[in-house]
Amino acid sequence: MKFHLFMLPTVGRPQELQRGLAGLRDDLYQRTLTEIEEQARFADELGYYSLGFTEHHFHIEGFELSTNPIMLDAFVALRTNRIKVGQLATVLPAHHPLLVAEDIAILDQMTKGRMYVGFARGYQSRWVNTLGQPSGLGATASDKSDQDVRNRAAFEEAWHIIKLAWTEDTFSYDGQFWKVPPPDTTWDMPATQKWGRGADADGTLREIGIVPKPFQKPYPPVYAPFTFSATTARFWAREGGTPVVLADDVEFCKTLFQVYLEEAQGAGRDLKLGQGIAMGATLCLGETEKQAAKMREDFDWLFQSWFVPFGFPPGLVFQGTPEQVTGQIKQLHDALPFEELFLWINTGLFEHQVMMRQLELFATKVMPHFGPEAP
Repeated sequence: MKFHLFMLPTVGRPQELQRGLAGLRDDLYQRTLTEIEEQARFADELGYYSLGFTEHHFHIEGFELSTNPIMLDAFVALRTNRIKVGQLATVLPAHHPLLVAEDIAILDQMTKGRMYVGFARGYQSRWVNTLGQPSGLGATASDKSDQDVRNRAAFEEAWHIIKLAWTEDTFSYDGQFWKVPPPDTTWDMPATQKWGRGADADGTLREIGIVPKPFQKPYPPVYAPFTFSATTARFWAREGGTPVVLADDVEFCKTLFQVYLEEAQGAGRDLKLGQGIAMGATLCLGETEKQAAKMREDFDWLFQSWFVPFGFPPGLVFQGTPEQVTGQIKQLHDALPFEELFLWINTGLFEHQVMMRQLELFATKVMPHFGPEAP
């Protein structure tokens, strides 16, 4: 099984956040960067498969202080040797798709393929509405409203443009939100006529191409956190992406797994149940039940303070000693034959040494039960 880490950096401990405006404090952010670096290096040594970051903006409160997952990926990749880095996820309706395609391709080249990508639609209005203004886009509540429908259309269009940019030397695209290149753009460059492509002899620009292309061919593995709908599961089943399901309702997960499998097979992908779809869960792991319970208490405070007001559904939590967490994962795996597990770890919320010990316990006491030679 592949064990991924989903690092959602909180810039302060609960008592620091409760003083207010923690996100504005340089000392807390510098400590957060130091902890991210040390935890990433340790995870690399311990054999975790990957480490990914979320994308959120303007969080002066100090929660989810991860404004640029691609830049944080580069920060980690330059300080580690093996572990993959990624985004969980870049919110496409808030960005120009060609800039996303370029940034990810450069990171893929810089890491020589030691990365994955993740794309999401965006649910937080403060920042998605602000950054989505040029395209008239806003956050989605997945409520089938006009804004939700428009957000999904923009998300899917952005993905198709990114895929073309990664796989075609030059291309054009005529969509609802983006015209690539814009009509009546002139590009009367002799160098393009001699050594390039995409412009007519009269100087009319017909196609563009991004450089560099991704190091991985045709492009890095694609993940979709966090998937709660059959519509999203079907989309990525057709497109070859891996949804990450963060839900504690096993029957719901079984349905989503089956929907994904049937859609993938209909698209010509030869998969078995559980292939191409991943699970996600919060990790509260301690040497004793008491230690794990204290971590769960702090996580519940975070969840109630920050995620519940967004309508974020309760997710799966693995809590307890290594033996208990091993049993919880085995029980879930018996019901759902998943091959990848994303572990939500609360860097910054817990003391640094607590986080380091949790990473060590999981890698040495839990992961061996799910490896190639697992019992």
